[in-house]
Amino acid sequence: MHHASIRTANIHKAIAFYEKLGFIVQERFTTGYTLACWLEGLGGRIELIQIPEPKPAPDTFGDEHYVGYYHLSFDLTATTPSLPQWLQGIIQVFAVATAENPEQYQPLQVLLAPTQQIIGDRVYEVAFIADTDGLPLEFIRVLGEVKR
Repeated sequence: MHHASIRTANIHKAIAFYEKLGFIVQERFTTGYTLACWLEGLGGRIELIQIPEPKPAPDTFGDEHYVGYYHLSFDLTATTPSLPQWLQGIIQVFAVATAENPEQYQPLQVLLAPTQQIIGDRVYEVAFIADTDGLPLEFIRVLGEVKR
């Protein structure tokens, strides 16, 4: 996959948010009438596109009947030995950023605290947070294989 594209109400706030997660802007450009950019990090590439006159995003995480884009998922297995510790660190990063620049940042919204889930033949740590537009982002870490 080349990239996943995210429409945002405020590209500057969205860039700042994703940079705090470790993404780096690779290229800024326009898509005819609006600002856009590519960011790379956490093993993937995303495109942010600012939408003029944005409408609120649907509650894709909380609405169990929603059909469509649900979330992006980032595998942190090689990045951190502990998803709960990683998340606490990111929460602190956003707390400091919010205190220093409340116009640019907001406290990190955790949608699902780290929990263990069996998916297929693996045991994962899984957590969800919301980006600046409320879109869910999943962070996973492989803990091991299911013993059968």
